Amino acid sequence: MKFFIDTANLQDIQEAYDLGVLDGVTTNPSLMAKEGIFGHDNVMAHYKKICEIVDGDISAEVIATDFDTIVSEGEFLASLHPNIVVKVPMIKDGVKAIRYFSEKGIKTNCTLVFSAGQAILAAKAGATYVSPFVGRLDDVSTNGLQLIEQIVDIYSNYGYQTQVLAASVRHVMHLVQCAEIGADVVTCPLSVITGLLKHPLTDSGLATFLADHAKGNK
Repeated sequence: MKFFIDTANLQDIQEAYDLGVLDGVTTNPSLMAKEGIFGHDNVMAHYKKICEIVDGDISAEVIATDFDTIVSEGEFLASLHPNIVVKVPMIKDGVKAIRYFSEKGIKTNCTLVFSAGQAILAAKAGATYVSPFVGRLDDVSTNGLQLIEQIVDIYSNYGYQTQVLAASVRHVMHLVQCAEIGADVVTCPLSVITGLLKHPLTDSGLATFLADHAKGNK
């Protein structure tokens, strides 16, 4: 399973990369705004900085909602760096644009997916990734992990090459359960990735080993 970090914060990206487990990055306009990055030129420059840190797929989201402008924005984003994946919303013109990009050899990430039907459309259109939002479904009392499992099963049935990218992953158990049900990728904050390191028995065991070592060297 691939680990992507869902942020525009360069320090968090660098820390996850230095850990040696990072495969890519996902961003969106909200994450850019959270870091105080506004304006077309500033956003594009920031994508380039991310690509300089991580040698992996970097999802950069279009703002447009009509076919022609999605295509125009997507082609420009793809031209920034070979690792850019064009992130396109699950809307009618978005699906059409994904087909266009697929035929041009441009990688895509179909975002804001909340149903198996939407995931089927994304795969049929040739999306590289499909991003079901686990946490946001949980917020409205719907089982987000169950949707991930359903999409994984459907794609397996028909041999779709689209990778299931579990998004809106908010805690360690989300990540572990996504791994259990076969998600190809998870994208999450740095805190979830580093949270995998933690276990009280690891801490107590290490403390005991170090204390015993110290006794032997007195």
